[in-house]
Amino acid sequence: MVRSSVATSSMVTSSMVTSAPRRGSAWRVAMPALAAALLAACAVGPDYVRPTSPEPATFARATPEQSAATPAPADDAFWERFGDPVLTGLVEEALAANNDLRVALSRYDGANALLRESKFDQLPTITAHGTASRSRLSADQAPGVPRDAREDVDSYDVNASATWELDVFGRVRRNVEANRAGAEATANDLAALQVAIVGDVARNYFELRGLQERLRVARDNAENQRETLRLVQARFDAGRGTEFDTSRARAQLETTLALVPALEADVAVAEHRIAVLTGRTPEALITELDAPGALPALPDRIDAGTPGELLRRRPDIAAAEERLHAATARIGVATADLFPRFTLGGLIGSQAGDASALFGGDSQTGFVALGIDWSFLDVGRVRARIAAADANAEGELASYRQTVLLALEDTENALIRESRARMEDEHRAQAARDSANAARLAHVRFEAGAVDLFEVLDAQRAQLLAEDALADARTRSTVSVVALYRTMAGGWPGRMPLREKIAKE
Repeated sequence: MVRSSVATSSMVTSSMVTSAPRRGSAWRVAMPALAAALLAACAVGPDYVRPTSPEPATFARATPEQSAATPAPADDAFWERFGDPVLTGLVEEALAANNDLRVALSRYDGANALLRESKFDQLPTITAHGTASRSRLSADQAPGVPRDAREDVDSYDVNASATWELDVFGRVRRNVEANRAGAEATANDLAALQVAIVGDVARNYFELRGLQERLRVARDNAENQRETLRLVQARFDAGRGTEFDTSRARAQLETTLALVPALEADVAVAEHRIAVLTGRTPEALITELDAPGALPALPDRIDAGTPGELLRRRPDIAAAEERLHAATARIGVATADLFPRFTLGGLIGSQAGDASALFGGDSQTGFVALGIDWSFLDVGRVRARIAAADANAEGELASYRQTVLLALEDTENALIRESRARMEDEHRAQAARDSANAARLAHVRFEAGAVDLFEVLDAQRAQLLAEDALADARTRSTVSVVALYRTMAGGWPGRMPLREKIAKE
């Protein structure tokens, strides 16, 4: 509407020379109406009120050890607590170059641009226009006048016009409110994605180290079993063994060796995933990550705090709330169409038949008008848009509540998995120590002739299973800590250098 008013002002320029009132009288007409409109200004539609959400006093699955743990600082960069410089470097690279983060950043910048645009609707729209023309009457327009007698007519016109929608019922303000909430939602989307990307890098990195440990266990056990096969084969060649023992020892060795290719493939897949998360091609980190590294020691137990603290710091919950806020404001935008729109327009310019007289005192033109637009006959469409906005707000409210429930579920799951994974880790470690000792004793007793080959092979098989299970349990323990940090989110997304690093490239 603002732009159409501007166009109308430009089109009626030629008639303003005679019809425009004096400037003083025009403003005496417009200013009382403007003052009355501004004094009566209000914003229709519902004001946003933060919704209530289920908020238990404590987490049901928090163990006494977790509750007694030192609370993690809100701005803690959790990956640094593992003391692994390779992991820290990978996280920094992912934050600087991950393409999903770049997409989220572009959406955030776009939402901010739309917010700035909507704010300009609160100000007058000013345009300038100039024309220079030459015209001649046709024979039909000047009947009986010879062609030579019909002179060319020059016209020069320069003007500046302004229109301003008086936001009496808050349509513009509600639109700005909706766009501001939308920009905040995309900012929190970016923070939530940063949390997810860092969690994915850490999880895949620790899974890679766990796979490399399982690969080492398989290869070491294969070497032990190869030595056993060599011993059995030597006894068979000396006439003191049987082909049955030799075949059984060889079968166990081949079974263990069969584990190696699958683990090697899983290692390669993890390396490829980490490379892509850091914005590189899949093969880029093979040389760097192929060198095995040990899983880090588990950090001290962490306290997830209270559900209320969690809900206040999770960016995905903040994003869902801002979307609800935006949807609520858009109800006001739709409702404002039930009421008239007031537009104040004005034009000042100069029009003359000769360019030298264009800015003379007699060539000045001006126009001031207060416009009212009220599509009261279109109320059915307006009410349909209001109903659609109401329905969208209801959907966003349900989405917000679901996001809260999922956040609480994630944290309860992470708490129980972290505590139980630590317990399993302790039992697996003891089982691995005992099975290694049993395999050693079985080998010694076999060489002494106290036991047969079956007991040696069984002890070696048990050792392989126990050590492989320990590596897997240790990996899951570390990943469970990452998952708990990820559910907590904390304040660390604000420390991430994505925007600054991209700006430097």
